[in-house]
Amino acid sequence: MSGPASTPPPHDVLVTGSSGHLGTALMLALPSLGFNPIGIDILPSETTTLVGSISDRAFVSSVVASNPSIQHIVHAATLHKPHVGSHSQQQFIDTNVTGTLVLLEAAATLARTTTFKSFVFISTTSTFGAALSPAPGSPAAWITESVRPEPKNIYGATKCAAEDLCHLAHKQQGLPVVVLRTSRFFPEDDDDDERRASMAGDNLKVLELAYRRVDVADVVEACRCAMERGKERGWGRYIISAPPPFANDEGTLRGLDECPRGVLARLVPGVEEVFAARGWAFLGRVDRVYDSSRMVEEMGWRPRYDFASTVERLRRGEEWRSELSLRVGRKGYHAVTTGVYTKR
Repeated sequence: MSGPASTPPPHDVLVTGSSGHLGTALMLALPSLGFNPIGIDILPSETTTLVGSISDRAFVSSVVASNPSIQHIVHAATLHKPHVGSHSQQQFIDTNVTGTLVLLEAAATLARTTTFKSFVFISTTSTFGAALSPAPGSPAAWITESVRPEPKNIYGATKCAAEDLCHLAHKQQGLPVVVLRTSRFFPEDDDDDERRASMAGDNLKVLELAYRRVDVADVVEACRCAMERGKERGWGRYIISAPPPFANDEGTLRGLDECPRGVLARLVPGVEEVFAARGWAFLGRVDRVYDSSRMVEEMGWRPRYDFASTVERLRRGEEWRSELSLRVGRKGYHAVTTGVYTKR
């Protein structure tokens, strides 16, 4: 009679940017999902295992040499859009491009000697840039992975370059790579003065779940799916945003340009009453919609925090954000006060 089946050991995962928003969420959540995360960041924190820069080849090589059982790398470290005004273009290249190259080299080393399973690169919907902003009076843009990126700043340009390096590593070395272009998941207030002044922060973020936001718990789930299926897929690039309640048709997209409230009221019954009870407003215009259906269909992603379910949670008087997002909280992007993106 055979004994009970043994529990397989957790997969070691190298998480970069482990002191940031997503990195912290990954470090907190991955153990319960069957992974053993090893966090690296230039900033020390409770969720960072080793302090060092991803652009430092000697540091990254030492991490890999000391942890040869790493089977996944989730690369979340980056300079973000809020750093455009505080960091040089060279610093963006050093971190976002060179850092990604160094990590891909490390992944290739692991793949030659171990059963390496996936390199997950956290990119951004900011890569689409100018493609996201049709002129007022034009239908909202329906954004899928087939839309050609038009970066507007060094952040978008370096993330596009890093994506290209990821694709090259897959084509030349057979490295299993999944690129996740995430929409907004940070809890800080909007950096646009007009949008920030138009309504309360929670009001705006809930509305964004309809077209340009995702809960960080759902991003972690997307990373899990990417790690689970990365080796099987080999290569993939996916938008990660809460599934929209809208259809990709001319009438809906024109309605989002002219009167988003009417479109939402038609598609999400009860939303007007829920918003009225909180004194919340609606947006005057929605200019783009991120379509994440490819991630759902190809990678088995099952996000829990879309707009309709969030409205239902609000109706029941429940917290609209995930418990994980509340645990992570605000991180800020700068050590000194620079405005709305500073932790406070």
